[in-house]
Amino acid sequence: MTSTYVHHRITTEPLQWQAVAEALSQTGAQRLEAAGGALYGIWRSQIGRPRDELTVMTLWPDPGHAANAAEILLQGVEAIRDCHNQPMQPTVRPQTPEPPRRQGNYAFRWFDTPAPNWQEFLDLCVAAWPGFESAYDSQVIGLWEFVGSDDAMRRTLLLTRRPNLAMWERSKIPEGEAEAEVRRKLSRRYDLCDSTYVYTTTLLTADDQRDEVRWA
Repeated sequence: MTSTYVHHRITTEPLQWQAVAEALSQTGAQRLEAAGGALYGIWRSQIGRPRDELTVMTLWPDPGHAANAAEILLQGVEAIRDCHNQPMQPTVRPQTPEPPRRQGNYAFRWFDTPAPNWQEFLDLCVAAWPGFESAYDSQVIGLWEFVGSDDAMRRTLLLTRRPNLAMWERSKIPEGEAEAEVRRKLSRRYDLCDSTYVYTTTLLTADDQRDEVRWA
């Protein structure tokens, strides 16, 4: 059975995002493991989302286990104002449950794609990703589809990692024909979807580098 991921958008009390993140990465991760799940990652807002908001993803073996994901994750954690949860299942990536570990600029991009355009959208992603990753020292972490998407609209989340914010900007301005072709494929996706938006974050659960920049 395909694993189920849950995207949690957590709003904390003012200036409490770091304390909440520490609680989730420690006792929260322990509760998830005891319930059969796992902490996939915790991200802090960089550009496009409020300062006191955390993006958290949890991983579960199936939708049944994921049903109580937020309750298990947040049990006993103080300073929580709100939590929005979206269960998802992977499409062509990720192919393993291994979570991201390297610090960097993580972009969460959301798409609403009409069903008749879905296969072309997916084919363009698969075709463009290798060139994108090699040109910009970047990684496509995953493309997940919302559980419960209706037949007419495919709702998805794309998560990518770049080394830093400068490379995020650099990846939008191609140099040379190979990069231009990658950009054409990626840009074509925007013509196929009804809506899309993006925000950027850094990874609080990174193993290699702690993010101590004052983004807001």
